[in-house]
Amino acid sequence: MTLTLTGNTLTISDIYQAAVSSQKIALAPASKKAMQRSRSLVEEWLRNDEVIYGVTTGFGEFANVRIPLDKIELLQRNLIVSHAAGAGDPLPYEVVRAMMILRINALAKGFSGIRPATVEFIVKFFNAGLIPVVPSQGSVGSCGDLVQLAHLVLTMMGHGTIYDSKRQKTGASLTLLKKYSLKPLRLTAKEGLALINGTQMMTAFASLIIHESLQLMKLADISCALSVEALKGTDTAFDERIHRLRPYKGQLSSAANLRKLMKSSEIRESHRHHDDRVQDAYSLRCAPQVHGASRDALEYAASKVEIEINSANDNPLIFPDEKQHLEGGNFHGQPMALAMDFAGIALAELANISERRTERMVNGALSRLPRFLTSNGGLNSGLMIAQYTAASLVSENKVLAHPASVDSIPTSANQEDHNSMGSIAAQKCWRILKNAQTVISIEMMTAAQGIDFHAPLKCGKGTDAAYKTIRKSIPHLEEDRILHDDIQKSLELLKSGIILKNVEKTVGILA
Repeated sequence: MTLTLTGNTLTISDIYQAAVSSQKIALAPASKKAMQRSRSLVEEWLRNDEVIYGVTTGFGEFANVRIPLDKIELLQRNLIVSHAAGAGDPLPYEVVRAMMILRINALAKGFSGIRPATVEFIVKFFNAGLIPVVPSQGSVGSCGDLVQLAHLVLTMMGHGTIYDSKRQKTGASLTLLKKYSLKPLRLTAKEGLALINGTQMMTAFASLIIHESLQLMKLADISCALSVEALKGTDTAFDERIHRLRPYKGQLSSAANLRKLMKSSEIRESHRHHDDRVQDAYSLRCAPQVHGASRDALEYAASKVEIEINSANDNPLIFPDEKQHLEGGNFHGQPMALAMDFAGIALAELANISERRTERMVNGALSRLPRFLTSNGGLNSGLMIAQYTAASLVSENKVLAHPASVDSIPTSANQEDHNSMGSIAAQKCWRILKNAQTVISIEMMTAAQGIDFHAPLKCGKGTDAAYKTIRKSIPHLEEDRILHDDIQKSLELLKSGIILKNVEKTVGILA
């Protein structure tokens, strides 16, 4: 189905699906009319030679420099080429596709003064499967993501490099535009500024992060339940009566998931009345409290992203009803910066507690299972080094989780004297997410190995569905083999959604 952009109805799920697939997009007819209204007003002001920031003036500290009308197009062209000053590796292609969706959606609200035809060009560019190659570094996140958005627009003007997703190769912008019968974009008054003032890079990252994180919350509960089974832990700590006395939403949801997943577990029943351990370690017993806190933090971050994706965030904004242009600061990335820092901390904690459960399973002194989960230890190292990898990733996350939003550095001759660093917060959070996914994948494959030693006893209904899904792709580790391959298989199972799908097909939708 085509995703229709109205400026007001976009969802995180919409962005994710269109960004990672070949889905087409379109502008709502009402949005075209709204854009034309503000555009007509810009053109009226130009005829009257009115002073408007970034339209008839320079930018930043050059706001006091008047630009003659015959230089208006050159001003917009110069804005793009001068601001395309990025560095670093290219952004992931799905992030760039999300950026285009988000920028179109912001413009579709009709407060930016851009020509509808210019926005239609971007829609055609997107639908052709063309993806600008955009460097990842250079944004301080306060006049929005100026550098990355400038690089994005630059390719539409016939400069730089584009990835052709249909042919799966990169090429010169001008060559690919001609191949798809697209004339290079020419910008006129206000348009360059309208295209690059915005939070679209950090919000693109944020949208993809939140979508995957909301799935990972459930998967963290699944991996924990598998570990409790492998360690012959108790489900007493997940009793609803405990959690009703401290009724955080996330905690209640996580505990409910753990109960549902372990229901009818033969392994649990096997030691219910004869186990000398009164209670389990925190990484098992306190999982609802820890997972729940991360859930609540991620829900908070999601609520901020939901606002941002349907907001107008350039400058100045045009108000056709009042026939006014207002200079402001909706491009400032502080809401996304704080949300992404909080999300990064929440994801890091999901990984932290997951690694601790993995360590308990491979540690024979704690697990009451064969050391490193191998029957012939010494000759074989078993899953010893899988835990090393998890430990490395959680340690990296601890560094990445330091908030970027508490920093600022002045730019533009101190005119832009407080910057959000939201772009850095979002990119750090992206790395934390990827690390957390791998750590939880390692826990899942480790737990499956531990559960093997309890045969013929079976897991609960939910945990058994997860265990069987893992075992279809990753066999029991009898003798040492390349663990990298197993980790990648487990990660693919997690990211593909097949584990969650099979579990929910068995026990119903998890909270």
